[in-house]
Amino acid sequence: MHTSLKSLALLALTASIVSAQSAAPAAAEVVVVDAKLPDYVVTSGVSGNLNSVGSDTLNNLMTFWSEGFKAKYPNVNIQVEGKGSGTAPVALTSGAAQVGPMSREMKSSEVAGFAGKFGHKPTKIAVAIDALAVFVHKDNPVAGLSLSQVDGIFSSTRKRGGQDISTWGDAKLTGAFAGKTISSFGRNSASGTYGFFKDNALKNGDYKSSVKEQPGSSSVVQGIAADLGAIGYSGIGYKTSGVKALALSVEDGSPFVEANYANCLNGTYPLARYLYVYVNKAPSKDMDKLTSEFMTFVVSKQGQEITIKDGYFPLPPEVSAEGRASLKYYSAE
Repeated sequence: MHTSLKSLALLALTASIVSAQSAAPAAAEVVVVDAKLPDYVVTSGVSGNLNSVGSDTLNNLMTFWSEGFKAKYPNVNIQVEGKGSGTAPVALTSGAAQVGPMSREMKSSEVAGFAGKFGHKPTKIAVAIDALAVFVHKDNPVAGLSLSQVDGIFSSTRKRGGQDISTWGDAKLTGAFAGKTISSFGRNSASGTYGFFKDNALKNGDYKSSVKEQPGSSSVVQGIAADLGAIGYSGIGYKTSGVKALALSVEDGSPFVEANYANCLNGTYPLARYLYVYVNKAPSKDMDKLTSEFMTFVVSKQGQEITIKDGYFPLPPEVSAEGRASLKYYSAE
């Protein structure tokens, strides 16, 4: 079991980050892979077909990892399908996929279904860090929101105890935006991002029926960019020039915290999460070489450089090491 994000605060001191120490969003954070991550070493005997079925949040990243891996192994063919995290356990259990990317952890019922067929649980490997972002239109002047306000915008049950928010005036904006109705975008229930946001932002409350459910992260962001009054949630890797990621606070009146790498590592950004890939690894056997080498590449220096290029955040060395060790039938560390 890898380290939780909240326990990574000390690692933030040694992470290779150059960032502004103020909360001003204008100072861009520069993220690089930690020098302790190992280089990927090409080996022999790697060929065949690899199927990836699962998370839409990870769809682009899986595609880029696949392209990087195939550049090293021309005889490998990789198919990537991203229709939601809920499709990964089914595909892994049926054998339709060797890798199952997920933006949430598997539910106990999904683990049980897999274990019932294979006699062991699926292996979970952290592959990237995501700041699940609350996006608004780039011209929206709102500086940030509390989780209570986010709950008031998206949830009908408001388990954080705040008021219902339907206009930007309700969210304390004045001027031209005050009378604008908030148009909210979200994901569908097959999405791990839908479940993570529901559990962590809404305290497992119910979504409003007015939330426009989208089949993918890209369509969420596109919808926000096209609507001045819009708001929605998506992985930080889908950020475009048409939207801005809001700083968030856990409590009303608390300082807003930017959605950046440093704040994910030190545990202050409230919607930080790992992104995962699940694989079928029997506890007393080596994995098939193709799957094992692909996953080793993903958590290597080269794989994590791709993570940064796609807008997500790289793994700390300790978490990368745990992922590599989990691919063996003995502890490699």
